[in-house]
Amino acid sequence: MSNIVVEQEKNGVTWIRINREEIRNAINIEVMDELNEALHIAEKDDSRIVVLTGTGSRAFCSGGDLAVFQFLKTSEEAYSMLIKMGAILERIMSFPKITVAALNGTAVGGGSELSVACDFRVAAPHVKMGFVQGKLGITSGWGGGTILLQRIAKVHAMEMMLSAQVYAVDDLVHLGVVQEIISGPFRDGVTKWLSTYLCQNAGVLKAYKARLLDSFDVISIQNNIKREIKACSLLWDTEEHHQAVKRFLADSK
Repeated sequence: MSNIVVEQEKNGVTWIRINREEIRNAINIEVMDELNEALHIAEKDDSRIVVLTGTGSRAFCSGGDLAVFQFLKTSEEAYSMLIKMGAILERIMSFPKITVAALNGTAVGGGSELSVACDFRVAAPHVKMGFVQGKLGITSGWGGGTILLQRIAKVHAMEMMLSAQVYAVDDLVHLGVVQEIISGPFRDGVTKWLSTYLCQNAGVLKAYKARLLDSFDVISIQNNIKREIKACSLLWDTEEHHQAVKRFLADSK
C-alpha cells in the first residue's frame, strides 16, 4: 500500500493524500520520497490546484514518525532528516500552482509545518493545530517556523510557536492560519470552496501564484530555513529532547 496517494480529478484538482491513517499520517523517509514524487507528478499534470490532505478524519499529519526518528541521536543524524523534509516544504511553498492544505484532522508539530507551506488552509470543524515541538525540547525543524512568519502576523506566529499550544479551528481562523471551515462531507466541501478559483483558467491562477512568489524574499527565506533546521538539529542532540520523546512514546502506547 502506498504511503502517498495521488488522485487527479477532471475538475482540475490533483489531491495528494498521506496514507498512513493507523499512525496519524506520520512522516518517515519513505513518505518524504513518495511525497517528492507526487509533487513532481502534480507539477507536470494538467491540474490547476493541488490539494494536500491525509487519510481518515483523525489527523492531517502528526509530524515526524517518532517511532523511527527516536533512533536519530546526534545533531548530524537529525540534520540529515530535517534538511530532506525542509527541501520539500520549500518546494511546496514555491510550487508554481496554487496549493491548499485540506485539514481533515489534527495537524501538530511537523504536520502544522507542512500545512503552512501551502498557500491556503481549509479545515474540518473538529481540526486542531499546534506548533507543539517545544514540548519535545526542540523547535520547528522543517522550516515551518520561517514560513509561518510569512503567512500571518509575526506576533501571532511567535505566540503559536513559543506557547506550543494546540489551537481549535475557530482560533485558527481568527489568527488567519485557516481560511475556511468546511462543514458537511469534507471532500465535497473542499471542492465547493475551490470552485471560486477553478472557474479561472490555468494561466490566471499561475500568474497570480507567481505574483505571490515575487512578494517573497526567496534568498532570505531559504537562509532562514537553513538556520531554523540547524537550530533544531542542535536541540535534537540533547538529553531533554531524548527523554521527552521517550515519555511521548510511552504515553502513546
